Amino acid sequence: MSLPHPTADQISLPIVLAVLGDPTRLSIVRYLASKEGVPMNCSKFLDLASKTNLSYHLAKLREAGVTRSEAVGTSRLITLRRDDLDKRFPGLLDSVIAAAESDKDLPAVGTAEAELSA
Repeated sequence: MSLPHPTADQISLPIVLAVLGDPTRLSIVRYLASKEGVPMNCSKFLDLASKTNLSYHLAKLREAGVTRSEAVGTSRLITLRRDDLDKRFPGLLDSVIAAAESDKDLPAVGTAEAELSA
C-alpha cells in the first residue's frame, strides 16, 4: 500500500510552517534529523503521544511534505524529506532544527528507552 505524498513542487511554505508549529511534530522532525537517512518505525515516537494522536501528527507531517512514510508490512517507516525541503526552501529546515535543538521545553523522543536501559 502506497501512502500519498505531495511532490516537491507541491510543498507549500505556509503549510510546512503551520505543521512545524506543533511541539510534538517539531520533536519528531528534530529526532528524524538527528538520525538522518535512517528510516524510523512509527513506534519510535510512542513516548510523545498515544497511537491515535501519533498517527494524526505523522499524517500531518506526511501531507505537508515534511516526511515520507513507507508502509512495510504492518509497520510505517518514516524519513525526513530533507532534499525536497532544502531544494524548495533553502536553509529553512536547518534553521528550524537548530532552534528546536535549543528548546528545552520540547518533548524528547526516546526517553522511555533511556529509562529502560538504565
